[in-house]
Amino acid sequence: MNRQELIKQIKTKKSFLCVGLDPDLDKMPESLHGDIFEFNKQIIDSTARYCVAYKPNLAFYEAHGLKGYEAYEKTVEYIKDNYPEIFIIADAKRGDIGNTSRMYAKSFFEIQDVDAVTVAPYMGKDSVAPFLEFDGHWVVVLALTSNPGSHDFQTKTIQDSPTDAKCQLFEKVLSTVSSWGTDENIMFVVGATQGSLFADVRKVVPTNFLLVPGVGAQGGSLEEVAKYGLIPDCGLLVNSSRGIIHASKNDDFAKVAQEKAKELQEQMCEILRQANII
Repeated sequence: MNRQELIKQIKTKKSFLCVGLDPDLDKMPESLHGDIFEFNKQIIDSTARYCVAYKPNLAFYEAHGLKGYEAYEKTVEYIKDNYPEIFIIADAKRGDIGNTSRMYAKSFFEIQDVDAVTVAPYMGKDSVAPFLEFDGHWVVVLALTSNPGSHDFQTKTIQDSPTDAKCQLFEKVLSTVSSWGTDENIMFVVGATQGSLFADVRKVVPTNFLLVPGVGAQGGSLEEVAKYGLIPDCGLLVNSSRGIIHASKNDDFAKVAQEKAKELQEQMCEILRQANII
């Protein structure tokens, strides 16, 4: 999916919601007997009208071995077959040397044919570049994440040389990685819990899409994200996982998930209207 197609969907659905498909067996209804795909299917069918993207987190599938991975593959195929307009992000956080990254890229973009995959940039350009070789696909690079430990490294001040200006590490990641591709194939992960730091992010990458986790269960503010991160064509995919898919542990989980997704979509619609995007 290209940028214009993604923007068209945002305007059509009046939403920039991404639903994280992170199924936790302990939080699923007992009546499903641990059937991850059936859980996902009901979540997807109940929320598809309100979201523009789904983000399955590979850890929640790989933890269950082959059975879990099969559920992930079936989930991706179900979205593609029934809701082809929806953007699919494989939240895999890959990042390795060039030849290994090339195999990861081949897996996600040729075999699974998802739209995007999350990548850790710590090993440098040769760990990211192979993902950029696939037209029509995106690499979503971790830049300023929503977890408390993000401040261990990401906000530390660095200086390349005595004559260079000081900056925070996440700003260096943004400026360097953005030069490897374009705003048509590179997004950045910026956590909703980072608040006003979104303004610093936008100074470095004013046009790239941002994937924003941390709204809902992690306490991030949608209003603050929009205040500092919204651009003329939106430029945001705001993710909610637990706050939607595990809002209820009972047999009404899909209905409650629908209500939570609709609630966020309505807030996003108002934000888009106020910004004259729709």
